[in-house]
Amino acid sequence: METMVAGGDGRLRTTTFWGLLLVGIGSLLLPGFLFAAFMSKLLPPSNYPLIAAIRNDRYYCYLVPLTLPILVIAVYFHWLSMKLFKHA
Repeated sequence: METMVAGGDGRLRTTTFWGLLLVGIGSLLLPGFLFAAFMSKLLPPSNYPLIAAIRNDRYYCYLVPLTLPILVIAVYFHWLSMKLFKHA
């Protein structure tokens, strides 16, 4: 069995880099989404077009609540298909 060493062929460093990059991007996008979905509605009206568009948008504040029922249905169908496959 072969083990990866940090100083080996560099695959571990590359994997770590891409993993940290994706976690970093996700960490930056989460506060942006939370601001667009919830915090921007509490701000006063603005003269800046981008801030005004984000504040007046209603799509993202309904996205998560309306996605939850679909998620429950998808989990149910996944469970049902696994049961049918197991007992077929």
